[in-house]
Amino acid sequence: MKTAAFFDIDGTLYREVFMKELFKRMIRSEIIKEEDWFTQVKPYYDKYDRRVGSYDDYLIKMANIYTLAIKGYHRSFIEHIIHNVVRDMGLRNYLFTRNRIKWHKNEGHKVLTISGSPIELVREMASLHDFDDYRGSIYPMDEKERYTGEVLPMWDGNSKQNAIFEFRDLYDIDLEASYAYGDTAGDFTMFKLVGHPVLVNPTRELVNLVLQDPEVRKKAEVAVERKDIIYHVKIDDLDID
Repeated sequence: MKTAAFFDIDGTLYREVFMKELFKRMIRSEIIKEEDWFTQVKPYYDKYDRRVGSYDDYLIKMANIYTLAIKGYHRSFIEHIIHNVVRDMGLRNYLFTRNRIKWHKNEGHKVLTISGSPIELVREMASLHDFDDYRGSIYPMDEKERYTGEVLPMWDGNSKQNAIFEFRDLYDIDLEASYAYGDTAGDFTMFKLVGHPVLVNPTRELVNLVLQDPEVRKKAEVAVERKDIIYHVKIDDLDID
């Protein structure tokens, strides 16, 4: 059986949130109205930025608006925007995660990404960083390759869990020997399934979930990167008050 490493992208590999950069480009292209950012998304961002709101709520709000905004647009138009975003921003990564991808590849492990970002973006990042395979949120299209305004999400725990099971069966993966890297509550189910969960700059919600689960808590590692320094922290030493 093979060892694998499962990586989230936003906040784990990429240092920001790709959906935020997509919003900027789509506002310029008049796909998303600028007022939608200020009236619908920014209040969630401001709450998170002041550390009184949920990071996950902020991400999901952006994803919901994105889903409706691309409805009726042809695949090629959206893919062109996404290609440019990844071209310009795709190497803005955490040093820790980039080094771990390199280490896993040198060890001969399967390197896989499971991300809540649109599948078109995840595909571009998988190519850029030489992942062996990928899963992302799917936005269905009609027979003319125009988006329908629906979404099959990959940002929630159940979807990521199912993706890991799919990869396990596809590549004959030993989950107990495998690794998972993530930063938000949606990554917790990945941590429950593998022998080596690693929290990368985790949110409070994710840390609380790990602390409440004795099995995950016992095996979890924490890496925090600030500027160009990487700190390895014991999860029991984290201050979440």
